[in-house]
Amino acid sequence: MTGYYDYVLGLIPAALIGVTALLRLAGLSLTLAMPAGAAAAAAVMAHAVFVRAPVSDDGSAVAGSSRPGRSEGGSGGRSSA
Repeated sequence: MTGYYDYVLGLIPAALIGVTALLRLAGLSLTLAMPAGAAAAAAVMAHAVFVRAPVSDDGSAVAGSSRPGRSEGGSGGRSSA
């Protein structure tokens, strides 16, 4: 099942390559088209991080608590020796 962040990961290179190619076809030099494409990709990343941040309702980060193999009462990766 694809979610918002799956689309973001696909849209980052698409924005970089697509905007650069579009501006290059419009007649801009590669030196000017590449930063514009990078700015578009950066805007996609900024939206994913700051506008639709991956946090739960209580404000805690979702990524850290949803990793497999991590539990509340574990030893935290420390050995028993």
